[in-house]
Amino acid sequence: MTSPLIRLTAEELAQKVHAREVSSVEVTRAHLDRIAETDPVVHAFLHVGAASALAAAAEVDAALAAGEPPVSPLAGVPLALKDVFTTADMPTTCGSKILDGWRPPYDATVTARLRRAGVVILGKTNMDEFAMGSSTEHSAYGPTRNPWNTARIPGGSGGGSAAALAAFEAPLAIGTDTGGSIRQPAAVTGTVGVKPTYGGVSRYGLVACASSLDQAGPCTRTVLDAALLHEVIAGHDPLDSTSIDAPVPAVVEAARRGADGDLTGLRVGVVRELSGEGYQADVQSSYAAALRRLESLGAELVEVSCPHFEYALAAYYLILPSEVSSNLARFDAMRYGLRVAAPGASAEEVMAATREAGFGPEVKRRIMLGTYALSSGYYDAYYGQAQKVRTLIKRDFTAAFGQADVLVSPTAPTTAFEIGEKVDDPLAMYLNDLCTIPTNMAGNTAMSLPAGLAESDGLPVGLQIMAPALGEAVMYRVAAAFEASRDADEGGPLIQRVNGLEATV
Repeated sequence: MTSPLIRLTAEELAQKVHAREVSSVEVTRAHLDRIAETDPVVHAFLHVGAASALAAAAEVDAALAAGEPPVSPLAGVPLALKDVFTTADMPTTCGSKILDGWRPPYDATVTARLRRAGVVILGKTNMDEFAMGSSTEHSAYGPTRNPWNTARIPGGSGGGSAAALAAFEAPLAIGTDTGGSIRQPAAVTGTVGVKPTYGGVSRYGLVACASSLDQAGPCTRTVLDAALLHEVIAGHDPLDSTSIDAPVPAVVEAARRGADGDLTGLRVGVVRELSGEGYQADVQSSYAAALRRLESLGAELVEVSCPHFEYALAAYYLILPSEVSSNLARFDAMRYGLRVAAPGASAEEVMAATREAGFGPEVKRRIMLGTYALSSGYYDAYYGQAQKVRTLIKRDFTAAFGQADVLVSPTAPTTAFEIGEKVDDPLAMYLNDLCTIPTNMAGNTAMSLPAGLAESDGLPVGLQIMAPALGEAVMYRVAAAFEASRDADEGGPLIQRVNGLEATV
């Protein structure tokens, strides 16, 4: 029988564990049982570390029993970790055959901070290979399925983390967002996903996809849980040269304040270029309803124009592959990971054979695109021009935030599509990131939270809230107000209505 503990929020679980109403071991075991029950269908996890998770939970229980205060507000709560963060006690594959079975010699900073906070790491979640994809179909270990409808994708690249939340396999998860890989999965699984300000969370030990775009962030089922997790993983790290040496925004305080539902005096910018043609009708209608809700909470809606956003997708798919081409050159069969070698083969032949066997088609596609964009005679025309567009996008944001405190848009142009529907059409796949990419290009912060369910297919639709760099507090306040209002009107959290998975397990 499924434990009722899996339906509680992370905050509720933490309160029960810290009050010793239930042990962290009981909570962890309930989620491990849920994984055993549902993951043969969902495939959210690539590795489950049951023994290490139960040992970590037992440490939390022992400290509490000895009268020690909780080491963090989330101590004793289980979490699913995207398989792009290094973990000394578990494999890190990045969803790729080229790292099959690789055990790193060290923990990523995010991993280490979770452990110090007493958060129990259940295991590593599935992802598009090296975080390249929008559907988690590009994992070398098979696709993840959306718990709302197991014939649909859970988004990508962090579909495993989002699906684990929606399947109630974990109350917390960590993802990474390079062009929407936290927010788009959140949108299509009815969960909450946050891309912090670039440099707000350490990238040390995060296996790089595109170094100027990658950012780790929290994935949860509620806004407050996201804020609690955000404060655990954020903050300056001297091991990351791009880490911001500034105080972490007071996101938990902002989320608690926002839950009162009053947005009087706040200006919400409606981005003209991020809605219109090409969006599913259900997404448009849910977005319109979300705008009305924000206005009913006292917010002032202001239309803003960001004219260079229309070039963001094209510029992104030059900058990202260029950085991929550089970053993935380290997988050369010489130091770690897969090695494919024939007797008498030269180093160049071993490298070529290994990369051919170890990388999937999407990774190869982006490496080739990036290598071409950086090549002699094309660098200025492609990569150089894309970086100029990036500057224009940043200026668009600056101007827009001069008129509004936050900006809003749909998170994704459609609800979850069917597995296999777009996997052979790269351009159609890339268009899923239409709304999320501009924030990565500028380095600002953004989040997705559930806006409602589409009438046509009953699947979740996401609302994206964007804020300036280090503007997380106002973003969380707006999100918490929206969430509280929506839950009050609809009789509870939208995520509790997930039903596609139960029919298959």
